[in-house]
Amino acid sequence: MSYNIEQRKHRPTSDSQKFWGVMTLYERFEQVVALLLATLIAAIIVIALWNLMRQVFFMLVQGSLNPLDHSVFQSVFGMILTLLIALEFKHSILRVLDRQEHIVKVRTIILIALLALARKFIVLDLGTVDALQLAALGFATLALGAVYWLLRERYDRARAQAERSALGDGHE
Repeated sequence: MSYNIEQRKHRPTSDSQKFWGVMTLYERFEQVVALLLATLIAAIIVIALWNLMRQVFFMLVQGSLNPLDHSVFQSVFGMILTLLIALEFKHSILRVLDRQEHIVKVRTIILIALLALARKFIVLDLGTVDALQLAALGFATLALGAVYWLLRERYDRARAQAERSALGDGHE
């Protein structure tokens, strides 16, 4: 599927639409579930975006939108990161729908978890959190980061090996 939007003349047909007739019952079920989840998450994103816009508007009207105020910063950027997490999650489901992937990849889930932890650190009130909880959040972030890095390394090596194999097969 082409991602160059400037060259499009019409909406591209997804592989799901092209191959619906030859899919197994379970593949069709998987596609319907992914479509329903994507639709539900899209609705949640729209509602969350509307609430964010309303809250920022009311803060502007009341004169309380001061990005240098730590609690305002935490609140607004916490909501923005929540939207970004939802968008990333929806994007991973859309990849299943476009038949680019059969299941949601573990790497994507770990990335979403890292985004959620980053959001947690931004909205965290250091005055109310104890050292043990902060250490646990830090350890979880390091562990997820290490797992993400290891999975990325494995993926990059497998892709490089596949490219080398393809080049070797073409020159024999």
